[in-house]
Amino acid sequence: MSVPPRVLIACERSGVMRRAFDALGWDAWSCDTQPADDGSNRHIRGDVLLHLDDGWDLLAVMHPPCTRLCNSGGRWLYIGGRKVNGRDPEKWAELEGAAWFYRQLRDAEQIPHRVIENPVMHEHAIRLTGRGRTQFVQPWWFGDPAFKATGLELINLPDLKPTDKLTPPRPGTDEHKRWSAIHRAPPGPDRARRRSETFPGLAAAVAAQLGAYVIERMAA
Repeated sequence: MSVPPRVLIACERSGVMRRAFDALGWDAWSCDTQPADDGSNRHIRGDVLLHLDDGWDLLAVMHPPCTRLCNSGGRWLYIGGRKVNGRDPEKWAELEGAAWFYRQLRDAEQIPHRVIENPVMHEHAIRLTGRGRTQFVQPWWFGDPAFKATGLELINLPDLKPTDKLTPPRPGTDEHKRWSAIHRAPPGPDRARRRSETFPGLAAAVAAQLGAYVIERMAA
């Protein structure tokens, strides 16, 4: 293929997924409202919705806003975290905004192949996003010793296959605690960022497997 395929990695500042595709010869760009952590000149700083029409073959959305979508945050949609207190209007507005943003990316049909990362969602988030077929994977499927259930809504793409499946440690052991570092991370300004970073094994699998599928479809 004389012209390399093009991929837009949306909502990524770490560059982990961008570099995985770049290593395989893709014309890979990341996009986020924050600057790239690695200082790359292949990073678009701004609103990704303004760049969906730029001729991409694959859209990989790695970290859409999920605080209000994830199941663990569902209780905070209610005042004081208790359903009996009634809905918190501000939190519900944030939920609806996050679901709207998710739909804009998931339904960007001008990009033929799309993978949208998402958390384990509560029922209201599933209803508002209209999330479709989603595969849940774990970092340890791809050689990274960690627990983190990661949903991938796949549009015109196949499921990922494990590449280097590890054996999870027994609960209660020190190793199990290390694998659970993301869930055990203390509150702080960097907690959300640490929880959202893509593991390199998963990034390599997405680039290799989904990338190959897209290239096959382009050549057909």
